[in-house]
Amino acid sequence: MRVRIGHTPDADDAFMFYAIVEGKVTIEGVEVEHVVEDIERLNRMALRNELDVTAISAHAYAYTKGYAILRSGASFGLSYGPILVARHAINSIDELAYMRIAVPGKLTTAYLLLEMALRDYLQKDMDVATTTATEIVEIRFDEIEDAVLSGRVDAGLLIHEAQIAYRQGLHKLLDLGEWWGRVSNGLPLPLGIDVATLSLGETAPKVSILLKESIAYAYEHFDDAVDYAMRYSRGKDRGTIARFVRMYVNDLAMDMGEVGYNALRRLYSLASSRGIINEPKIILV
Repeated sequence: MRVRIGHTPDADDAFMFYAIVEGKVTIEGVEVEHVVEDIERLNRMALRNELDVTAISAHAYAYTKGYAILRSGASFGLSYGPILVARHAINSIDELAYMRIAVPGKLTTAYLLLEMALRDYLQKDMDVATTTATEIVEIRFDEIEDAVLSGRVDAGLLIHEAQIAYRQGLHKLLDLGEWWGRVSNGLPLPLGIDVATLSLGETAPKVSILLKESIAYAYEHFDDAVDYAMRYSRGKDRGTIARFVRMYVNDLAMDMGEVGYNALRRLYSLASSRGIINEPKIILV
C-alpha cells in the first residue's frame, strides 16, 4: 500500500518526520511517498483531497471533508504564537485598521487568529470574507519579512522560526500567542495539525502511531534530527532551529490528548462565534 504524506519545509515538521524519511520507523506493508510543500499549498491540496495524510493549518480543517485529525504531529504554542511586525512601532492598536498587512495564507491559523484579534480590538462589524485591515496581501511565509522591510506592505504576520528570530529593523505590534492566552483562559494554541483521509480505514491510526514513534526517535537522536532539520533553516543558526523545534515539538506533538482536543474545540468555537467559520466536527484518530 502506498500512502502520500505531505509536510512542510520547516524545521519542526522536518524534525518530526526525520525518522520516517530516513526509514528508522515504518509500517509493515506501507510505502510512504513524501510531498514537501509550503503550508498554504498543503492546505489547498487538502481542500481538494489530494493527499492521504498531510500537515495542514488547524484553520484549514474547518473547510475540509473526509479527513480525521491525527492525535500525533500537531504544533501547539504554549503561551507563544504568530506575531505581527512592522518597520515602525505604533501608538495605538487602532492604527492596524489602516495598514496593508501581509499574511502567509488565508487558510493559515495565523490569519484566523489575526482576523479574530482585529475584530476584538477594533470592534467592527464585518462580512465573513473581510478583515478590518485596509488590505490583506497573501505572501509566501518566508518572503514576508522582506516585504515589510522593503515597504511593499505596512506590516507582516510571521510564522515558523521567523516569529522568534525576526530581522533587525522590525518591531512587534501584536503577539497573537499572548492574545490567545487571554481569550482561551490559558489553553495551548493549536496552529498546525496532521490529518488522514477517512478512506485509509484502519491504516489511519497506524500512521498516527508511526508519527508518534518518529517524534520519539527524533528526540532520542536529537542532534541527528536537528542536523536534518537544518536543511530547512533558511539561514537561521542551529541554536535558533533547536530552540524552535523544542518550542513546537512538545508533549502535545506526541499526543494532543484531552488538552489539545479542548484547545481545538475552543479555537473553532471562538471563530464560529465571530462569524468567521462554521464550527467543524472534530474526528480524532
